[in-house]
Amino acid sequence: MKQLMLGNKAFARGLYEAGCSVVSSYPGTPSTEVTEEVAKYDEVYCEWAPNEKVAMEVAFGASVAGKRSFCGMKHVGLNVAADPLYTLSYTGVNAGMVICVADDAGMHSSQNEQDSRHHAIASKVPMLEPSDSEEALEFAKRAFELSEEYDTPVIIKMCTRVAHSQSLVETGERILPPVKPYEKNIAKYVMMPGNAIRRHPIVEERTRKLTALANDCYFNRVEMGDTGLGIITGSTSYQYAKEVFGDKASILKIGMSNPLPDQLILDFAAKVDKLVIIEELDPVIENHCKALGLEVTGKDVLPMEGEYSQNLIAEKLGVEVPKSLSLGEALPGRPPMMCAGCPHRGLFYTLSKNKCTVLGDIGCYTLGAVPPLAAIETTLCMGASISGLHGFNKALGKESEGKTVAVIGDSTFMHSGMTGLANIAYNQSNSTVIILDNSITGMTGHQQNPTTGYNIKGDPAGKIDLEALCKAMGFHRVRVVDPYNLAECDQAVKEELAADEASVIISRRPCVLLKYVKHNPPLHVEKDKCVGCRSCMRLGCPALSFRDKKAVVDDTLCVGCGVCQQLCRFDALQS
Repeated sequence: MKQLMLGNKAFARGLYEAGCSVVSSYPGTPSTEVTEEVAKYDEVYCEWAPNEKVAMEVAFGASVAGKRSFCGMKHVGLNVAADPLYTLSYTGVNAGMVICVADDAGMHSSQNEQDSRHHAIASKVPMLEPSDSEEALEFAKRAFELSEEYDTPVIIKMCTRVAHSQSLVETGERILPPVKPYEKNIAKYVMMPGNAIRRHPIVEERTRKLTALANDCYFNRVEMGDTGLGIITGSTSYQYAKEVFGDKASILKIGMSNPLPDQLILDFAAKVDKLVIIEELDPVIENHCKALGLEVTGKDVLPMEGEYSQNLIAEKLGVEVPKSLSLGEALPGRPPMMCAGCPHRGLFYTLSKNKCTVLGDIGCYTLGAVPPLAAIETTLCMGASISGLHGFNKALGKESEGKTVAVIGDSTFMHSGMTGLANIAYNQSNSTVIILDNSITGMTGHQQNPTTGYNIKGDPAGKIDLEALCKAMGFHRVRVVDPYNLAECDQAVKEELAADEASVIISRRPCVLLKYVKHNPPLHVEKDKCVGCRSCMRLGCPALSFRDKKAVVDDTLCVGCGVCQQLCRFDALQS
């Protein structure tokens, strides 16, 4: 039966049909739904891991044990998992192991737009790139076969548009392969230098065999049209090229982006008059073609950064698209902001009011950098706020210790903040760390984490006690505050910054969007009391606006958190 299916959902279906048995991932847009969807199949064990490195190591363990496994992450998550990945290339697998990495060209929800193909090339691991939902399903199934045949993990690279678009998919039945018996093999699985030296030639021979496969395989195909123009492309760029050129060009669609074919490309180039490479981000295919001695048009006319589109490709390559087919790309401005009633707002207001230097981290609370709060001053990568704070204070000493803090979410703290906190305890900087505990992984859509007490299916699970953990790491000053209570936050921040030792503040209140959170009635403005001082507007709450010199509350957004009431000296905001 054919049905419309989201790319990530189709990928999950492919994992299910391929007989994948163990899934471990860390949520990251745009990859998250793959794991959320496969978790709906009771036949597959699924979990959220504390971070991507752990997820990949769990998948490796399941593969060695003899069952097909999967781990998923976004592009920056692959950086975290790079350590096991590069050595997994040497060890190979037992049962098939598939890795999903989802790139985010255009940085819709990311701090950079790196091209994950470089990780595949550097680690010498094959990479596949589906261009729609149907291929996402089929590539997932074939990736396990490829993994087992060539004794290698296989990366499938999704991107935002393929992951979050829908196309027709034909589903099949689940086929569970027999468990591959585990056999003790120290030379294969113990990567100490003597064994690793003997495994490296195996990796190189595997790459040569995969290159030969790339010249004649299911993943790469030629679609001949007008031979005046030949296009080499893949992933979502293939869809754009087809929409712009139709049969007015010949297309070599690359579905296996590592290793790239050589003879297939040379044969295709010989059949066309002009060769154009269309690929988002870095010129990986283009550089490969140039190394083969081909003259191509590519990044000399197409941009290195950002997402492509039908309109952009048509414009840059000088093709006139009929207005009826042109897609409008102008969208109304919508500045990012924390939700009305977000528990982080009161804490950030306190930090801003106290003129603190705030080192931030990755999460929805990164929006604390946006005016009018404008509290956060650095954001680098998961966990960097705590490590960065230690370095900042070691560099400046007392000059910074009394006015500088790190903020990090509960899930991010479990991901990679604990080691930074251990560094503060061990190397003794007088640093104040604030853990923003909103009882969920907020930015990626409310996934559970080791501090929530529930697993991926919502069943009770092990729960880490943040206060006990911080104390066990050597912190004597650990306190919990309610971010809706501005006086309590202000007192805690001032006292911990003034203390002559490292401390942890846990700002604890559940995310306002969680279904179990009961909201108070919305506030309203007593207009005769409102003097138009705009004090409430300093919070940047989307439920508050200003009209005719008076504050206005949008009762469709307001959750009655009461933070704004604490700023109004005239009692104009009433419950």
